[in-house]
Amino acid sequence: MTTADLAPQELRTLVAVTEEGGFSAAAARLGTTQSAVSHAVRGIERKLGAVLFERGRFGARPTAAGERAVAHARRVLRMLRLMAADVRAADTGEVAGPLRIAAFRSAALHLLPAALERLAALHPGIEVTVTVVRELGAGTAGEVAAGRADLGIATLSGPPPAGLIGGVLLEEPYSLVHPAGHPDPRALPLVDWAENCGSYTRGWWAAQDWIPAATVSAEDDGAVLSMVGSGLGMAIMPALSLTGAPSTVEIADLGPARPHRSVGYVTTPELAAMAAVRALIRALRSLGPLTPECAKAQLRAV
Repeated sequence: MTTADLAPQELRTLVAVTEEGGFSAAAARLGTTQSAVSHAVRGIERKLGAVLFERGRFGARPTAAGERAVAHARRVLRMLRLMAADVRAADTGEVAGPLRIAAFRSAALHLLPAALERLAALHPGIEVTVTVVRELGAGTAGEVAAGRADLGIATLSGPPPAGLIGGVLLEEPYSLVHPAGHPDPRALPLVDWAENCGSYTRGWWAAQDWIPAATVSAEDDGAVLSMVGSGLGMAIMPALSLTGAPSTVEIADLGPARPHRSVGYVTTPELAAMAAVRALIRALRSLGPLTPECAKAQLRAV
């Protein structure tokens, strides 16, 4: 047998076992028996020539090969689900159907809404689901690669990860944010969060001897703004995170050498050809380099 023999139901079995964490739970989800699921998995492993799951008292966990197989399975199943809507779009010009987006917090709050408003006006038949994902580790790009999202709004420090394609939407400047009216903000402790400061800013940060190590750590950029507004310290933050910043903080330009980060989109080559994904990319690109509020945040000074 070859991988060409894999049927959609076998792909659904791989996904169910992974997401349910075991054969029994996968069987309940699929409406079949545990023995049938176990038999199906053994057959799939023979076809692919690799062990896909570690079995034990804990249930079933995908191996490295299993993770790759499940990612492919999700993506193939997704293309099958989208095929009918995409074919109708080619026939009638009406773009419709489900569209899954993964975005990090500030993009979901301040970048996506305007794009989705435009998308809905042009293509009301597109059904959008947005998942907010922390931009750590694999981040939003990992959601796309794993087949859990059709398009990710991601921070890009180079080409998209292997197997994905994408493009830059905006270059986002960093600014200094501190408690309003503070006479010496650079003397304050640093408030930071885990998603801040990637490879695109490390060189700049290392050259700034006035920035101390973070002494206050927050869960996300919204919590950082709240802490800074309460007088607990200062922060170095990108423009999207400063959109609609409260009056309890002031924002200072870091000068011409200030760091930037690239914000863009990632998807798979096959999904990039689908009408709904293309429509979303066009809507995102129509937004321009930065929203007006972000531009004001960038330019406001102490």
